[in-house]
Amino acid sequence: MTEEQDHGQTPATQGSRIDAYVDRYAARATGMVASEIRALFAVASRPEVVSLAGGMPYVTALPLDMVGELVSDLVTRRGPVALQYGSGQGDPHLREQICEVMRLEGINAGANDVVVTVGSQQALDLITRIFIDPGDVVLAEGPSYVGALGTFAAYQAKVVHIAMDDQGIVPESLAQTIYALETAGAPIKFLYTIPTFHNPGGVTLNIARRQQVLDICQRAGILIIEDNPYGLLGFDGEPMRALRADNPDGVVYLGSFSKTLAPGFRVGWALAPHAIREKLVLAMESAVLSHSSFTQLAVGQYLATQPWHEQIKSFRELYRERRDALLDALESLMPPEVTWTRPGGGFFVWATLPEGLDSKAILPRAVAERVAFVPGTGFFSDGSGARHMRLSYCYPAPDRIREGVRRLAGVIEQEIQLRDTFGTASARDHLGVDTPGPDLA
Repeated sequence: MTEEQDHGQTPATQGSRIDAYVDRYAARATGMVASEIRALFAVASRPEVVSLAGGMPYVTALPLDMVGELVSDLVTRRGPVALQYGSGQGDPHLREQICEVMRLEGINAGANDVVVTVGSQQALDLITRIFIDPGDVVLAEGPSYVGALGTFAAYQAKVVHIAMDDQGIVPESLAQTIYALETAGAPIKFLYTIPTFHNPGGVTLNIARRQQVLDICQRAGILIIEDNPYGLLGFDGEPMRALRADNPDGVVYLGSFSKTLAPGFRVGWALAPHAIREKLVLAMESAVLSHSSFTQLAVGQYLATQPWHEQIKSFRELYRERRDALLDALESLMPPEVTWTRPGGGFFVWATLPEGLDSKAILPRAVAERVAFVPGTGFFSDGSGARHMRLSYCYPAPDRIREGVRRLAGVIEQEIQLRDTFGTASARDHLGVDTPGPDLA
């Protein structure tokens, strides 16, 4: 008998010494653990490190003086409204303006079907909350947005990945997966997709496949969640027509001002069929009572008074220059065994390493060489994707991008030499969803 038992006390477990509430959390909280990648990027955020990791918009390109005047004027003229509680569905005038923004992608919708959210991330959380029971299936491209995978994991969904290539999600893979899951009796709740300038893949679903995906899901009775934060940031031609434009009843569209204005406002939205819209409003109110009136009115004032079309065009040119800098550097500096996608917009390039290399395992060495990226394992629900990495071009200046690629190429060349000498390079096991923080998402 131990001393604790002799005194009538229950022995403390190792877990409870770290966290006294370890045995009281809900089952869905057991997977909420800090990522080792997050700890590493605390070092990677130092100014001497070239970060090709973060998906942070280059907000310095905004006319910040005008934004400051706009915010000051908002407080002076409309302070009693801007600083008060608002509607759980969102400011009516802003919802009308959001409909104007979506018309650029072929969507004709009414403001009554728009729900304003705290970024599109909250919209994704609310959708998952109202649809997912533990064990339900969510279909998603492989790879997929790391923030979505974290949300699905928090609600204990089972994510089944659908193959994608340089033209986006593969319709045949989607159809085959749906058939197999239905045959097995697995409940499929929705398909989550980023069809335009995919994060992290950088690819865009082509026009023919868009109709195929819509048809496949419509026949199977599967809802589509279309996440489209980058749709207006294309480098060539007019914006792609959204999936929601061709199937208003079968698609929930998620949008955001984080990439076309600034993420600090935290204003996004969901456009949903009527019945789903009602559930989203109720879920929104139970979560936060109401969205920030201040940020909604600030965004609305920006859209009403500033040349936002021209600002988006300015962002597009800036990101095009940086995309070109990254692709040129990869072409001239990377070992020939490395391949990558060539995005037509958005923020990201998806790179594939040679056989035998592991992106997560080489990340510490890369950070030691003062360059950072996001390993591919974070973009798969099962921790696969070890040969892949996401490279972001949205934030560093072109000369810094080239220097970052030079450093990264040197690390990869060393790993290839290790593989050729010893038969394999650095490796490690991957378990579960490894979720970077919001500045990397």
